[in-house]
Amino acid sequence: MYVGRFVVVAPEVGAYRVSSRSFPNRQAVDRDGTVTVEPTPDAPATDNPYISYNGVRVTERGAVVGNGSHVDPIAEKLELGYPARDALAEPLLALDFEKDDYDTPRIAGIVGLDESDPTTNAEGPGAVVGTVRRDALLVEEVTEPTLVATYEEDSPTAFDLDATDAEAAAREVYDHEFEHAVCAAGVSGTAGAFDVSVYNGE
Repeated sequence: MYVGRFVVVAPEVGAYRVSSRSFPNRQAVDRDGTVTVEPTPDAPATDNPYISYNGVRVTERGAVVGNGSHVDPIAEKLELGYPARDALAEPLLALDFEKDDYDTPRIAGIVGLDESDPTTNAEGPGAVVGTVRRDALLVEEVTEPTLVATYEEDSPTAFDLDATDAEAAAREVYDHEFEHAVCAAGVSGTAGAFDVSVYNGE
């Protein structure tokens, strides 16, 4: 099954995978806690605005994962002290679904959320996942690994993730049976202490 790009979010581990039929020549690059999705050196030139972006941003309050340019404003709002629900919802609503041929949803999540955040009822680290698509804006607190994808699985749903660290999470989602894997990133930890890893299928 082809579900496009997807995130998996849990309280202390998360991952993002690029799956693509149209633009497979991309890689995930770790830049000191920020993971950038970008074309490989041999990729053909394109003016598509949805090809390059930060897919992971680590903050002192939580780690943000997502499939586009909304990751940066989510992280910035989280750093400014916005509750996680609002930090997710406002950029998703403002940027809306991608204006491409498929009305591709924007998806995002926050991992390792500080327990003082009013969004979470967790006694330890919390997590939130969200998506904006043509017909809905969804933001939910999650306590177990939860997936949301751009196609097919475009509502938050339980996901069987065995990994507990960033490196294993990146590899596990890359190797998942969903079709057309391109690259992946994983993040693990709690507010103030995150590990980030990338996997490009080498």
